[in-house]
Amino acid sequence: MSGSVWGTVADVLSGLCFLAGALLALTAGVGVVRFPNLLARMHAGTKPQTLGLVLVLLGLALRLRTGGAVWALLLVVVFQMLTAPVAAHLIGRAGYRTGKVGQHALVVDELTADLERADRAERDAP
Repeated sequence: MSGSVWGTVADVLSGLCFLAGALLALTAGVGVVRFPNLLARMHAGTKPQTLGLVLVLLGLALRLRTGGAVWALLLVVVFQMLTAPVAAHLIGRAGYRTGKVGQHALVVDELTADLERADRAERDAP
């Protein structure tokens, strides 16, 4: 393939990535507004938003096609993939501890036993 054909293909792929990423980010925003409870909203705010951002950054990398820009975008993707799950975990745990998560929303509740065990250990400590 010649350079101009590759450039055209990369531009089309870039546009598709932009559209798919924007659609995922839009659905994440709608989910955060429309979902009924904290856990569902937390899921909507992290999963499709992260994938949407990755697709937008992939589209940008395909459009820019320079080494420095691609490496910078890759760093953004890595940090987003590292921080979004941690933030969602902390939000879910804080919501659980403050009573914002109803027991009916949980299939398995492992945190209650852990919290009770920690309370007993704290009371029994000298």
